[in-house]
Amino acid sequence: MRAILVGIWNKDIHKEEAKESLRELKGLVKALGGVSLGYVLQKRSKPDTKYFIGAGKAQELKEISQGTKADAVIFDDFLTPSQVKSLEEIIGKPVLDRTDLVIEIFSRRAKSKEAKLQVELARLTHELPRLYGKGRAMSRLGGGVGTRGPGEQEAEIRRRLIKKRIYQIKEELEEVKKMRRHQRKRRERSDTGENILKVAIVGYTNAGKSTLLKALTGRETFTADMLFATLDTKTSARIISPEMKVLFTDTVGFIKKLPPELIESFKATLEEVTEADIILHVVDISDDRWLDYIHTVREILRELAADDKPVIYVLNKADRVVDSEEEARHLPHGAFVEGRSVVVSAEKRWGLEELLEKVRTLGEEVLTVSPER
Repeated sequence: MRAILVGIWNKDIHKEEAKESLRELKGLVKALGGVSLGYVLQKRSKPDTKYFIGAGKAQELKEISQGTKADAVIFDDFLTPSQVKSLEEIIGKPVLDRTDLVIEIFSRRAKSKEAKLQVELARLTHELPRLYGKGRAMSRLGGGVGTRGPGEQEAEIRRRLIKKRIYQIKEELEEVKKMRRHQRKRRERSDTGENILKVAIVGYTNAGKSTLLKALTGRETFTADMLFATLDTKTSARIISPEMKVLFTDTVGFIKKLPPELIESFKATLEEVTEADIILHVVDISDDRWLDYIHTVREILRELAADDKPVIYVLNKADRVVDSEEEARHLPHGAFVEGRSVVVSAEKRWGLEELLEKVRTLGEEVLTVSPER
């Protein structure tokens, strides 16, 4: 895929913020094995209802895509079905939005049956409204009032099949939720004496969550320096004191403008966050935008109604900022976050003992408050 990227900025979205979002979009294209040929960033007070960037700019995009031999134009926002249709008519190339890109990445990364179901649900939920209005365009008959051409019939059949499949997937995911709850109860029942502490690991994508899980529990996980390297939830246990056993659960990474279809369809996985006693919020402090990413993750936790959980900020990748663990202890990043924090390098295993001690201390507080657990 050779793509031209498109974004807008205005008084609500500053120009630098829009540029940063386009850089992330470039990373999403790269994650799919594509190449970004360049970007168009337009100042608009609000998106055009028909062409998002206006008819004139759409015509300009057509010329740019032809001149660069691009085979797709990707918008860094959510487009309506009618906007996609109108833009493709002018540009003459496939038009995608951020949601299309993220869903495609998720589709390629999904390994477990559950993750595949969740991605399929997101894809179908995203596709369904785009079928409405396509029937007339697909039809080649011009009959009288009430006449339905073959294109409209085909679109209606497709809509019915999608709705049926969405219903089936939701039923299957409900069974997954029940199974997860059963597994959690079984883990707690099978224990003999020590308290069970449930800890969810969250963070912006590529913050190092899987590496941290491996460092804390020894569980082998796939890690790579790319967006959404892994999607499947993993839970591993570690006893951190004679009285306490911790279940660490890694979750899917977050990004800005996370498509609502994905938040909704991944509720079964993200349920691990809402069920957790403590959240480890992993942050890549080697990235200049780390404070912005903290804000993004907080917003998503709020959408999940999990923003009231006790949080430990795990300020990761310190080895990319300083050369030794001793220097890492003196990094000032913890002063910029509210609440508990610890500077670590999951890769180098710096600061892990301090992190485990904070988990143990906070865990004792949580379990004291909720002794019925």
